[in-house]
Amino acid sequence: MEQGDIFPTGNDRRLLFSLEEFRSIFLTALRQNVDQNRHDDLGDHNLNPGMFPPEFTKSAAVLVPVIGREQEPTILLTKRSDDLNHHAGQVSFPGGRHEESDLNMIDTALRETEEEIGLDRDAVEVIGELPTYETRTGFSVKPIVGLIKPPIELNIDSKEVADVFEIPISFVLDRKNHERHSREWQNTMRSFYVFPHSKYYIWGATAGMLVNLAELILSVDGTSNNGY
Repeated sequence: MEQGDIFPTGNDRRLLFSLEEFRSIFLTALRQNVDQNRHDDLGDHNLNPGMFPPEFTKSAAVLVPVIGREQEPTILLTKRSDDLNHHAGQVSFPGGRHEESDLNMIDTALRETEEEIGLDRDAVEVIGELPTYETRTGFSVKPIVGLIKPPIELNIDSKEVADVFEIPISFVLDRKNHERHSREWQNTMRSFYVFPHSKYYIWGATAGMLVNLAELILSVDGTSNNGY
């Protein structure tokens, strides 16, 4: 598969690849990372010199659902309910805390996704993991990447999720959308990623994991030099 077939040059900045091609690119990127011994965990501390990952963290996992839409793959995100005690109203991947009954972190991500949005785990083809993301709030989050072929049947738990929406993979891979914002937290200015969206504020750990996915994909065959 030629690079030009996937990342077109010129004024058309929209990516033109299928779900199967995304799988191939992603797996190639994972192999390259292994070959180059890139195993570092990433997180909020990467944008904030002097901030260190918490010594003790709570394990969690999220599903990064990549959907094979006709024009290009999309990534499904949720808006959390405003009534939740933690991270209310924020945009996130479906997922949550690891439980002792879970077989592994993949099981955690799939279980939580079923509970939150009713997506049958049998509809998800897990193809790999992103680097663990350490949050400033003490969570160690493992992002699990899964492919989903339409049609998609969801049954949203309104107590946990207020809305579900999708963003194009081209939007995620365009580095112009990897904005860095700052705000004061515990008397210190902290930086974080934000993706500009017309309706939702995609920021923090979710935006950081999207950036990590983008950088992984863009590391394949010099694609980072193609304007994204």
